[in-house]
Amino acid sequence: MSKKAVVLDEQAIRRALTRIAHELIERNKGIDDCLLIGIKTRGIYIANRLAEKIRQIEGKDIPIGELDITLYRDDLTKKTSSQEPLVRGSDIPQSIRDKKVILVDDVLYTGRTVRAAMDALVDIGRPAAIQLAVLVDRGHRELPIRADFVGKNIPTSSSEKIVVEMAEVDECDQVSIFEKNS
Repeated sequence: MSKKAVVLDEQAIRRALTRIAHELIERNKGIDDCLLIGIKTRGIYIANRLAEKIRQIEGKDIPIGELDITLYRDDLTKKTSSQEPLVRGSDIPQSIRDKKVILVDDVLYTGRTVRAAMDALVDIGRPAAIQLAVLVDRGHRELPIRADFVGKNIPTSSSEKIVVEMAEVDECDQVSIFEKNS
């Protein structure tokens, strides 16, 4: 794969997260009874950054959780039989019952990750609502799922891949498009 373009740099990511934070607060009329839950791995870092933006805007903390969807994925059987799934565990700081849960992920693509995350959430408890915040929506849905909050829509072809890099794990903040080499 070769890098085709950087579509979001550090400053653009910061702006997108600030906008998402404002939209989230506005839609929910504040953050009462809201909970951010990041989908492992990069969704957690995005959720933490959103929580910081919300704290700066509202002057209040919003609870943050981590969700591991490994065992809920519908593609586990596609993995080689000798490869056991690596389960990292979820960390939800409080009950999600009757809360507005905002799932946070880096890229929305087919919708299968989000479906798995919703299945995992419902096994934990019954939220009042589930909303979805993503840094990038690249299209190509296989399931009828859409994001409530989107940092940037980036239409892609099936031969392209979106790579999100976060300073917490990748030492830089950027979103790039890679193209499969022919």
